[in-house]
Amino acid sequence: MIPLTLAEIAAITGGRLRSARYPDTAIVHGSVHTDSRLVEDGSIFFALPGAETDGALYAQAAEAAGAVLVIAERPVDVGCAEIVVEDGVAALGALAAAVVTRVRASGHLSVVGITGSNGKTTTKNLLRAILSAEGPTVAPQGSFNNHVGAPVSMLGITQDTRFLIVEMGASGAGEIQRLVRIAKPDISVVLKVGLAHVGEFGGIDAVQRAKSEIVAELPETGVAVLNVDDPRVAAMQEVTAARVRWFGLDSSAELSAEDIVATASGTAFTLIAGEQRRPVRLRILGEHHVMNALAALSVADELGVDLDRAISAIEAVPRAERWRMELLHPGDGVIVINDAYNASPDSMAAALKTLAQLQGPGTRSVAVLGEMAELGEYSREEHDRIGRLAVRLGVQKLIVVGDGARHIHMAASLEGSWDGESVLVATPDEAYDLLREELREGDIVLVKSSKSAELRFLGDRLGGVTA
Repeated sequence: MIPLTLAEIAAITGGRLRSARYPDTAIVHGSVHTDSRLVEDGSIFFALPGAETDGALYAQAAEAAGAVLVIAERPVDVGCAEIVVEDGVAALGALAAAVVTRVRASGHLSVVGITGSNGKTTTKNLLRAILSAEGPTVAPQGSFNNHVGAPVSMLGITQDTRFLIVEMGASGAGEIQRLVRIAKPDISVVLKVGLAHVGEFGGIDAVQRAKSEIVAELPETGVAVLNVDDPRVAAMQEVTAARVRWFGLDSSAELSAEDIVATASGTAFTLIAGEQRRPVRLRILGEHHVMNALAALSVADELGVDLDRAISAIEAVPRAERWRMELLHPGDGVIVINDAYNASPDSMAAALKTLAQLQGPGTRSVAVLGEMAELGEYSREEHDRIGRLAVRLGVQKLIVVGDGARHIHMAASLEGSWDGESVLVATPDEAYDLLREELREGDIVLVKSSKSAELRFLGDRLGGVTA
């Protein structure tokens, strides 16, 4: 974080400073955390109340780890500096907004916001790889994209930061708008409007409205980077004053792709940028990641990055993210694709299509699927659709894990073209025991579910990953 005095931080957060050790003029510029286990010397610890525990209970642990300032909603009686605020989350957002504004005043900071029902983290990682080679870049680790994680990642910037990438997720209306008002992006990217978290939003139209918040408040000087292939995203041009840049497979896009080929070693395509054509070979599995690459390259081009340098940067990215289309080789002739960090109907379908594309002579495709969470009233219908899709794509073995995903198994079994190829088990351990007996050389195994189903750990076990 940029250097600020304790008095400045108290004023920004609207809090009351309590400090027996440091004067009001003491300067703080360490990292910011909401998890006491991540605190290091010089850190600021936000002791936020949570659904399962209260961060204030860990204030002393944070101080022992090196925190010089604790910000909490009640006095925590630590020996380091302490600021008591009315609303910890609001205070975190206010501090992030103030820091971004001050760094932006230097004139060399560009802020990029990214949202979409799928692909946010992969696009962020690809763009970080590009921009990090151009100048100091700050982007969230993992999926720090909510009302807490996004401001924490923003607070990682310093006066030297040239690029700030903010991943913006939401489970309801107004959440992205709040992040936009903190970060004030110069460029906003919308990847896709799909059914991820649709149960919390209350319908696909509500998802579209929520995602459009990232472009609705862009100024005329801003740029909205939109997916021309998604009608719901394309319609967002009507709600923004910013200039629109299009990406997608349609030839009308400023950056488009053709000749897409997915293999077990990655995904290749031809990039079309006006009259220019460039071969691109991603190490990331799945043709759906071509759209994420096009979005990242569009932002890079808008920021003036040389196209060939940008392509080289994304070609060097080894994987989308931990547990996202992660390719594992346990050493027994089996290939495991661990894609069980998250799942929506769109991402589940894309992963199954990738599995089908990788199937060839002498190989057998095996899908291990768990529940897609947060679908609300759409849950039964969408799980049913995935079960039927697995059959129609020619997946040769289906193992469904958990009662929440049972409609995948039931739909596949009712397709009529199978004879016992779908199995329903209760737990990941049961799935592991079954697969350990059945897997053979040449099998390609996809493990896919929402995070709550915890199949990512099953994928690690199958792929030979320890700890």
